Amino acid sequence: MELIKSNLTQILILLFLVATFLQSGVDKVTDWSGNLSFIKDHFKNSPLKNMVSILLSIILVMEITAGAFMFIGIFNLVTTGSKDLALLGVQLSSLTLVFLLIGQRLAKDYAGAMTLAVYFIITVLGMYLLK
Repeated sequence: MELIKSNLTQILILLFLVATFLQSGVDKVTDWSGNLSFIKDHFKNSPLKNMVSILLSIILVMEITAGAFMFIGIFNLVTTGSKDLALLGVQLSSLTLVFLLIGQRLAKDYAGAMTLAVYFIITVLGMYLLK
């Protein structure tokens, strides 16, 4: 219980990011064709238009992997105090968000890019607290 109390802020940030990234990854898996169709349309006028399938696959793997590391990291944090896997998951989340930001900017979706900034700030705060 002491580990939970002393790491509550980190745990809450991790739970937020786990919900965000795992939900996004699961949504891509369960509705691949719908997501692919939406993203192809979103990037139809960007330099990435011919690479949407592979890039979406990369983002999917990154989201699921980051979410899994953070989920397991929460367990490690509350049982042993180890922050290593949680930190790795948050770092991968940050990289994923940078990739998504680049995509949004290339698609000229500036509102979407701005929305990602909120997630990025929370992720960087999580990285800082887990260091």
